Amino acid sequence: MPSKQNSYSKPDFWSQKAFREGYPARSVYKLEEIDKKFGMLKKGYTVLDLGSAPGSWTTWLLRNLGQSGKVVSVDLNPLAKSVKGDNLVFFQGDLLSEEIRTQITANGPYDLVVCDAAPLTTGNRTIDTARSKALVDMAIWYAQAMLKKGGNFCVKIFQNGDQQKQLIKMRETFTSAKGFKPEACRTESFETYLIGLNKK
Repeated sequence: MPSKQNSYSKPDFWSQKAFREGYPARSVYKLEEIDKKFGMLKKGYTVLDLGSAPGSWTTWLLRNLGQSGKVVSVDLNPLAKSVKGDNLVFFQGDLLSEEIRTQITANGPYDLVVCDAAPLTTGNRTIDTARSKALVDMAIWYAQAMLKKGGNFCVKIFQNGDQQKQLIKMRETFTSAKGFKPEACRTESFETYLIGLNKK
């Protein structure tokens, strides 16, 4: 049986497709599938992409908005050089910093908040899921604070026992909140997504 490292380093169908279609990473197809199922994005939307580098989700959002709307993209790391657009605003910095929060607020409010951020993984599932939960809590805070009424939200989470608690918390903010694992997630991955629709 191939090791996880080997299966991750070998380009699979989704990685090859992303390369052909000009996306920095395979994660773009997770967002595409989520949007197809839940209708997250509409023309003219202002979108906040949290933890966006290298920029596959930002690229997909820009392509689907065309010349309409705006994408505000934030990460500690820079976006890939290929990620650009007249309606793209990028901030490089810590999402927990007051300066970044102020800049994000100034460009809102938002119709859609998305977060595909993952913590630096250690290989220890307990530590990794705890770090993932902290990122999810932060993303939920941004959604609650910055989404317009009727806005949508999606965030990646490493599956653990806290998932249902997160959904209960999201149901206080959204008309509908549910978990969803796109086909483009690696089979061996324990990541999934939490979806919040129609902010109250």
